[in-house]
Amino acid sequence: MKNDKVNVAVVGVGAVGIEMLRVLRQRNFPINVLRVFARSAREIKVDGQTLDVEAIEGADYSRIEIALFAGTEGEKGAASLYADKFIKAGAVVIDNGADFRLKEDVPLIVPEANPDAIIGHKGFIANPNCNTIQAIVALAPIHREFGLNKFIVSSYQAASGAGKGAVSGLWEETKELIHANKDKDFDNIQKKLTGEPKGFSHQIAFNVIPQIGSPDKDGYTSEEWKMVHETHKILNDYEIKISSTCVRVPVFTSHSEAIYFTPRKQTSVTELEELLNASAGILYQSDELAFPLDAEGTDEVFVSRLRKDPSEENSYWLWCVADNLRKGAALNAVQIAELL
Repeated sequence: MKNDKVNVAVVGVGAVGIEMLRVLRQRNFPINVLRVFARSAREIKVDGQTLDVEAIEGADYSRIEIALFAGTEGEKGAASLYADKFIKAGAVVIDNGADFRLKEDVPLIVPEANPDAIIGHKGFIANPNCNTIQAIVALAPIHREFGLNKFIVSSYQAASGAGKGAVSGLWEETKELIHANKDKDFDNIQKKLTGEPKGFSHQIAFNVIPQIGSPDKDGYTSEEWKMVHETHKILNDYEIKISSTCVRVPVFTSHSEAIYFTPRKQTSVTELEELLNASAGILYQSDELAFPLDAEGTDEVFVSRLRKDPSEENSYWLWCVADNLRKGAALNAVQIAELL
């Protein structure tokens, strides 16, 4: 990009699209003209600012230099239908959806991990899965310094990862159960909904759902395989052994992950702490716990509970938390735009 300011489009005004608009403003991204697209034309308000939304079908895509596609995680959507049209009109597309991440000629970028992979892009750049992004931010410096033989991730993912309807469903289920129990003592409370779940296939209020997506013949879901395949591509290391379990939890925003990892080179807790403290995008908390509530609305990946496994040589645990709408989607996409 040669000019001091660029023409930017945001495609989609769901939770991620709104967060993209917010992040662009907060980071003072050098915007000349901002255009917002969705299925239908309307006005929206973002933090008190009124924005005009254009209907994407049949619109004039010329003079747009960077197009941020908010995407709906796991669904084929706007990028499949419109990205090529934006690219042909001269834009570089940064897509938050899942459809193109593993295509060979599409860079998959976490700026703290593989910024150089953006070189040679062909007009299309992919944003990784929210779950992958925060794990990569935490593990990339360890991989650079010591290598990684393997890691195992158990993720505890917020309702917002499934969209606005899922967040609303968690809230409505919670209200329904509280209302149903307002005159009952604790020993007699109703713990299950009487009607259908409102945000997911199973009740999420006061519950966890130990599976995100449909399992394959081996019992692993697409959400779990994303961690494997996307990490291999981002780190350009297909020898790392990776396994994942993804769980939906009754939290509105911010995903949490428990990560067990074995470096290739010998290290120590002290060396790892020094490395994490010096790494971009990480807020390492040696004496405090990292909570989803604290991560909400922030840019960093919070890391805590770093400890050595006493039963295995050179193996460690860490806990990491990040705002899945922000660093897990909108912020990472804007950081890619900043690289451009």
